[in-house]
Amino acid sequence: MVVLYVLIALAVVGLLTGVHWYVWRRLVGDTTARGGWVRRTGTAAAFVLPLMSVGAVISGRAGAPFALQRVLAWPGYLWLALLLYLTLALLVGEAVRPLLRAWLSRRDSVKSADVRSTESPAADADAAAAAGRTTDAGSAVTADKTGAVGPAPAAVRTEGREGAVAGDGAGGDGPVGAVASNGGGGALASEGASGGVPTALADDSGAAATVVPDGGATALASGTVAARDGAGWAGRAAVDSPVAALDGPTGRASEGAAGLVKDAVGDGEGAAVASGAAAGSVSGGAAVAAADGAAPAASRRLFVARAVAVGATAVAAGTVGYGTNTVLRGPRVKRITVPLAKLPRQAHGFRIAVVSDIHLGPILGRAHTQRVVEAVNRTNPDLIAVVGDLVDGSVADLGPAAEPLRALRARHGSYFVTGNHEYYSGAEEWVDHVRELGLRPLENEHTELPGFDLAGVNDVAGESEGQGPDFGKALGDRDRSRASVLLAHQPVVIHDAVKAGVDLQLSGHTHGGQVWPGTYVAELANPTAAGLERYGDTQLYVTRGAGAWGPPVRVGAPPDVTVVELASTRT
Repeated sequence: MVVLYVLIALAVVGLLTGVHWYVWRRLVGDTTARGGWVRRTGTAAAFVLPLMSVGAVISGRAGAPFALQRVLAWPGYLWLALLLYLTLALLVGEAVRPLLRAWLSRRDSVKSADVRSTESPAADADAAAAAGRTTDAGSAVTADKTGAVGPAPAAVRTEGREGAVAGDGAGGDGPVGAVASNGGGGALASEGASGGVPTALADDSGAAATVVPDGGATALASGTVAARDGAGWAGRAAVDSPVAALDGPTGRASEGAAGLVKDAVGDGEGAAVASGAAAGSVSGGAAVAAADGAAPAASRRLFVARAVAVGATAVAAGTVGYGTNTVLRGPRVKRITVPLAKLPRQAHGFRIAVVSDIHLGPILGRAHTQRVVEAVNRTNPDLIAVVGDLVDGSVADLGPAAEPLRALRARHGSYFVTGNHEYYSGAEEWVDHVRELGLRPLENEHTELPGFDLAGVNDVAGESEGQGPDFGKALGDRDRSRASVLLAHQPVVIHDAVKAGVDLQLSGHTHGGQVWPGTYVAELANPTAAGLERYGDTQLYVTRGAGAWGPPVRVGAPPDVTVVELASTRT
């Protein structure tokens, strides 16, 4: 048995670890830059929040100071609810991602086609003329390691820019190209790794060309650009004019977006970058590609990742916020009518206010109790039934929070039965305390009321302390010709109630699932998760409860106080 518990614990830990990693990856890892403060903050939260959740769950059982429990409870429990809805929203986002990427790709393709279709022949002629003027006006040269200078076959001119860069490919063996700068500063040329004739640059002002040996080429741009060999860093340039030509076995172009060209990198290769248009001259390799201004695939992926992350976070936060408000505004009142064949006519219309699962604790305190008491008293019931899970903590910590229960008012009084959480919190102490507050505990016993018998059994969790439900003791000696109403915290004892001849069982415990999709789990784990159902000659009504356990959040299962009106079929 111990081995089984250990395996279950490991499985739970593994599942939670996997879920947290997935959420971190989608919200932080895919959307932020390495080393940035946003990623550091998100990563820290991914460790701290789960630890606070664990602390919130175990601090009460471990007897931690109540002040510490309250500090851990709000962020720890709310994170559990947020984690649930973040995970669900991100899983939905997995289906949205490819659709969004495809839409963006089609949109960019359409924009690129529109731009190309609007380019006029006159613009092409102007570009060609500009290239010709550069060749005529500048004196482009090529240089090798020995300093020999020869004519350059091609040149690209940049107007009014500070510098230019050109380079030949790793296997280049002939003149490659030249860059002319009108009024610019120095020009930089990079020679291929295997030697040959490198590329030279010239400007109209006569600045000397500089040769950088032993490196792959980095493309040029009409702005200040830096270049290094293929094993080092590559320049980044903002491009705003026609660019470029270089030599090499291959050429790489980095697509430009919004006028920005990123990471043109050469590893013994030539590379060229351009925005809008590019001109290339290749003496011994493939043609150089030119970007057309469309968003790169990497940028689209980042946009989609961030859009899904923001959408999932907004949905999850909105859902948790709604669910928290649902709890904190207090329970709503429900009314149902239950016909009982044995109920005498004089008891017709008898009203029982059923309240369960208030769950006073480090989050829900005295103000919550007051809201529940006010909701109950507004119904003006004949009898009040508190059917378990009043508290999550000791009398010492939560006695003041339970104090408003003294104000409960009903013609035939208020009754109480234990729930499983009372046995986690010191059931004997609480039974004594609620008696002091004016409620009558029914511990495996019954009492006669006008028209029917009211019975109560201890919760099944009391079996570990020898105080479990005892139907024989509670109902064995009663007059079975009279109608009977049983208070039992958990719906699972309905089959014992049927055997005991109970007419109506009133229960709680399930919270109706509390948070969707927990509603489906509650339906699987209980004979009835919420509402009224019949089992043989016995009817079972299950309230969703007035509070919340763990996260103070309810989604799809609002809290309630139910007024059960008994109806006689003899009328």
